[in-house]
Amino acid sequence: MLHPTKTRIVDVRGDGFDFLGYHFETTRKGHLTRWPRTKSRDKLKDTIRTKTKRTDGRGLRVLLANLNGTLRGWFGYFKHSCRTTFTVLDGWIRGRLRAILKRRDGRRGHGRGWNHQRWPNAYFTERGLDSLVAAHAKACQPT
Repeated sequence: MLHPTKTRIVDVRGDGFDFLGYHFETTRKGHLTRWPRTKSRDKLKDTIRTKTKRTDGRGLRVLLANLNGTLRGWFGYFKHSCRTTFTVLDGWIRGRLRAILKRRDGRRGHGRGWNHQRWPNAYFTERGLDSLVAAHAKACQPT
C-alpha cells in the first residue's frame, strides 16, 4: 500500500524530484540526470569539516587516510551522479586542506589564490588523497 503523504506523481520535466539522497531532473535535451540532493552534499561537507579542522595537529597523511574512508563510502553510493558534482567537491576538499597547510605555516585565511600554486592538486594526490573525479572516471571505464 502506498503512503499518501510520501507518494506523489511528479512531472520530471519541471523541477524534478528528490529520492533516496539523489535529485532527479531532465536536461534541456530531455535526458534524465541525477546528482546528490543539497541535504546529502551538506551532510558530506559537515563530516569533512569535522575531520579537517585548521587547528588539528595530526599529520597530513593521517588526515588524508581518515578523509579517504569517508570519500570512498560517499562515492560508493553517489557514483551515478553527473560528473560536475565531483569536480566541485574535489576543489572544495582541497581548499580545506590548503587552509590547514596555510595555518601550519603561521598564516591566516582560506587556502585560495596563490596557495593553488604552492600546493597544487598533484601535491595532495602524491600524499594519498583520493579524488572523486578520478574515481568517477575509473567507474565510467568499460570493463
